[in-house]
Amino acid sequence: MDVPAGTESPSPAGWVFPALFKSGDSWVAISEAGLDGSFHASRLQPKSVGGKYRIGTPMAAEVFTGGTLLAHGDGDLVSPWRIIALGTLATVAESTLGTDLAAPAKPFDGNLVKPGHASWSWALLKDDFTVYDVQKRFIDYAADMHWDYTLIDADWDRKIGYDKAKELADYAATKGVGILLWYNSSGDWNKTEYSPKSKLLTHEQRMKEFARLRGMGIKGVKIDFFGGDGQSMIAYYIGILEDAAASGILVNFHGATLPRGWARTWPNLMTMEAVRGLEFTTFEQKDQDVVAAHAAMLPFARNLFDPMDFTPMVFGDIPKIKRMTRNGFELAESVLFLSGIQHFAETPEGMATAPDYVKNFLRELPRSWDDMRFVDGMPGRHVVIARKAGDAWYVAGINAEAGDKTVQLDLPFVGSRRGMLIEDGDTERAFRQREIGGKAAVTMKSHGGFVAVFK
Repeated sequence: MDVPAGTESPSPAGWVFPALFKSGDSWVAISEAGLDGSFHASRLQPKSVGGKYRIGTPMAAEVFTGGTLLAHGDGDLVSPWRIIALGTLATVAESTLGTDLAAPAKPFDGNLVKPGHASWSWALLKDDFTVYDVQKRFIDYAADMHWDYTLIDADWDRKIGYDKAKELADYAATKGVGILLWYNSSGDWNKTEYSPKSKLLTHEQRMKEFARLRGMGIKGVKIDFFGGDGQSMIAYYIGILEDAAASGILVNFHGATLPRGWARTWPNLMTMEAVRGLEFTTFEQKDQDVVAAHAAMLPFARNLFDPMDFTPMVFGDIPKIKRMTRNGFELAESVLFLSGIQHFAETPEGMATAPDYVKNFLRELPRSWDDMRFVDGMPGRHVVIARKAGDAWYVAGINAEAGDKTVQLDLPFVGSRRGMLIEDGDTERAFRQREIGGKAAVTMKSHGGFVAVFK
């Protein structure tokens, strides 16, 4: 944020998409869309002398084992779309170019496309809690919150096993909850020992494994630790999506590249990480210290066109970390951040500290949105966005600045309706609620935020 044009990238990989620039009163977002597996993914080159930015290519290591780095062929090569969204901040923030220019949807059973919300133990509890009893408790937690899924993370095959995972899936089905399972993308690019590993590298392996999962009643997979943007690695992503779609399996790519419009083309692609999400703030205090500004940038950059698996929202404690955001900020992320499946980081114990009206808000929170409006904001400092689901409007705002920030809401699209506002209370962990209209002044505390619902 606030990097002068022409500055060399701190990484030899260059500047990733989407890249957001400000020029006078205009804003420019640059990205690409329409990767079909035949071309490598791109970025901006590290050096941009005089503010001239050029398309850059992946580095040599960014390939599937034995695969190619760059697009190649005997005939014509067709690059992805290169996108420039240009205009006011509202014009850019509301742009849909990233999906408009992606390929139309591939065939997939519409009855299996189920966006939703998920409980997930690993975000705060980490590896030691991926065990049967804890996962059963998180299924109960998802059911109590009226959420759709529980994600069981790495090493489930060794700590729980396939047979017991099926038992959990059967139990979850009685509660109206679907199970998602973690996989290691594997390959020479990835030295981690987390498993299941080496089960998805070929078409034959994938079809066998996905058929087994369908037989167990598993709804989807989270596949982690990918190796970059080379043509062969992009083709690997596409191969997984094709085989998962044929098998009726939903997909979340983690430790992955920017999806570049794939969520339109592949209805079974629910979300992708491609961001320093909440988990980074649970390892070192330095990442938690800057998370507020980072979160206030994401709706304008990483999450602008594509779903983002940030895994938001903590109301209680983060082990060994001092949380730097207020509860209103955390709650607002549930509306601000877009993800086909939103994996909430909070545990049952942390959720128990929230008042009933907050829990009910999260129980009733829409799974998908029909429309959005940019209301106010400045990237990295504060943002207020309104999202529509059916006849209801949800408005959310966060303030990343060191002082309080008052915004003047002017929401003509809600008409004469009155809304219920949930905002920060007098302490960092407190909430309060009050009624507001479509024209109202709302003061967000430093590192605080709000949500409002107009029905």
